[in-house]
Amino acid sequence: MIQATVSVVSHGHGRLLHELLTDLSGQENIAAFSVVLTLNLADEAFDASAYPVLDLTVLRNPRPQGFGANHNAAFAHCRSPWFIVLNPDIRISDRTALQRLTQDTPLPASGIVAPLVLSSLGIPEDAVRPNLSLPSLLARACGRRDRHMPAGSAIRGRPFYWLAGMCMVASSAAYRQVGGFDERFFLYCEDYDLCARLYLAGYELTVDDSVSVVHDAQRDSHGSAKHLRWHLSSLMKVWLSSSFWKIVFARTRADT
Repeated sequence: MIQATVSVVSHGHGRLLHELLTDLSGQENIAAFSVVLTLNLADEAFDASAYPVLDLTVLRNPRPQGFGANHNAAFAHCRSPWFIVLNPDIRISDRTALQRLTQDTPLPASGIVAPLVLSSLGIPEDAVRPNLSLPSLLARACGRRDRHMPAGSAIRGRPFYWLAGMCMVASSAAYRQVGGFDERFFLYCEDYDLCARLYLAGYELTVDDSVSVVHDAQRDSHGSAKHLRWHLSSLMKVWLSSSFWKIVFARTRADT
């Protein structure tokens, strides 16, 4: 039985994609994992024969699609209890990482479990974040990023936090119940939106800090006007969403 389906979307990532697929090839019990690779650039070259141990399905888009649309399309190929979203700039040196993230997490309570995310220098990244409010964004912009792991899981009735989408291990049943990623977000904030809806549906958002991955962050919105526009557009969608305000009001009630 396939234990998990891994979804990776490449935008011409070349060397980074090769390194990730090599890492996946070295995972223990890799026969229990299938990999859906989406090539989001029509002319992207790829040789699937270079990864013979992977159960690999390759999807090629005639035109680029958004983050959520690509992973939702990959989810249509999922026949496993777990659905894993990975950025192509993730490195997984721990050969047991995926096995532990899926085997040690209870169903059906879990919505998403994520590992500890480290920079290439071994410093924990702020991949676990508070509600996507203006004060939290200003704090990040000023370099005040909370790198401490939260206590326990985020679940309705407890403080909310969300898990950044570079490495998310989602319960397939939970993902299916809330309708997966909202495809109105072309890029940025769809990971927040998914976590918010899972949290409001009563699922747990958990960080397993016994497992770590390395993220070679690209930060495209920092230098690209197009990416910055997408980012700002996504933020407006978040702040106009019912999920965001339900979490704000729930937190306000808890503090009074």
